[in-house]
Amino acid sequence: MSKKNTFSRRAFLGTSILGVAGLTLIPGCKITPPSDTLRIGFIGLGRQSMYLLSSFINIKGVKIVAGADVYGRKNERFLQYVTAYYKEIGEKADVKVYDDYRELLDRQDIDAVVIASPDHWHYHMATDAVSAGKDVYLEKPLTFTIAEGKKLVEAVRNADAILGVGSQQRSDPNFRHAVKMAQEGNLGLIEKVDVFVGENPHPTPYNEPKEELPADLQWNPWLGPNPFVHYNHVLNPPISLNPPQDEKIWGAWRWYKETGGGLMTDWGAHMFDIAQWGLRMDGSGPVKIIPAGFEGAAYLKYIYDSGLEMEVKPFNGETRGVKFWGSDGWIEISRDAFNASDESLKPVVNETDVPYEARAGHHENFIQAMKDHVDPEVPVEIGHRTNTVCVLGNIAHELGQPVEWDPASESFSDDTNAKQLTRAYNNDYTL
Repeated sequence: MSKKNTFSRRAFLGTSILGVAGLTLIPGCKITPPSDTLRIGFIGLGRQSMYLLSSFINIKGVKIVAGADVYGRKNERFLQYVTAYYKEIGEKADVKVYDDYRELLDRQDIDAVVIASPDHWHYHMATDAVSAGKDVYLEKPLTFTIAEGKKLVEAVRNADAILGVGSQQRSDPNFRHAVKMAQEGNLGLIEKVDVFVGENPHPTPYNEPKEELPADLQWNPWLGPNPFVHYNHVLNPPISLNPPQDEKIWGAWRWYKETGGGLMTDWGAHMFDIAQWGLRMDGSGPVKIIPAGFEGAAYLKYIYDSGLEMEVKPFNGETRGVKFWGSDGWIEISRDAFNASDESLKPVVNETDVPYEARAGHHENFIQAMKDHVDPEVPVEIGHRTNTVCVLGNIAHELGQPVEWDPASESFSDDTNAKQLTRAYNNDYTL
């Protein structure tokens, strides 16, 4: 369990804002009776959380009742958004906000939480949530380290909780079609896979100048288990309530090795996830990881036990996606396009104006999984295996040498690399 920190209370700014995704209602959305309603809280109320909120709040049988963040004005934005939504549909809002997420978890009337905090908080918040009897929808990547992922799997199963991972491409019809084509032999024998997550995928050292901390942002609670780094606005992008102005950038904590995993975990958590799924490797992973410049590798390379190779390289300009190469054909899949060696391999492309992060299908799957008490589309084990692939790539790059991995025991063949599986913690937090 995490250390109990003392969070100071603070006044909220009173003004009006509807949030990143805007106030959107589904025509004909029917509100279910209170007895059939799942009561949901949100932890971490930044840009991604507002996208998720605009989706979850529209799902039949869901009531948003709480939010928690260490940034006062983001708490207030959340409160105003939820209040305005329920007023719009003629229903009374029943929502509170907290600056200590543990206060939210203490509430016995909350069934589940949506966690969209920075990655360094995922493990501790999720384990605290399942220990408190909550089901969890957890943003990707699952955890900051491989060791945290293993422990979170144990915690979820020991608590008999439902945990769904925000790898929403698994609920996308086009990605599902691509995986089906790969798995069912429509491409012949899969010979190799290309995955592209963006240029310069690995995290870099934090080098932003120190700035004055906003009065309503509590920095030590934001850091939580993370070793200290000084504040710069790019780590927690500011918003304005008067005049209304949402985040102009994504939180840059994801790009620095002290606070994130770079594009390898940010987009890799999506694209490696599809590659692993297409290769039927959801319960396993690669056995060797070779960084660029070693053993003739021009790009970061993963080798599976079968000998199949997966490279982290572009295949269609700067498109972030996956390409399956088979003996009888190929498929390229991204969020924006589907290309194939033959027209018969293509799906009917689904088009929508809804922002990708706000599409409800994956979230509806989690809610239904809660009701049925079954695993959702992406349970904790799959989230952990996908994140392991991401983190292993960063480890090999950081070590500057190939590493051999045993996916069965989840350990390195060379024990000297074992320390790479975890990290240092601050403020008396532990694994």
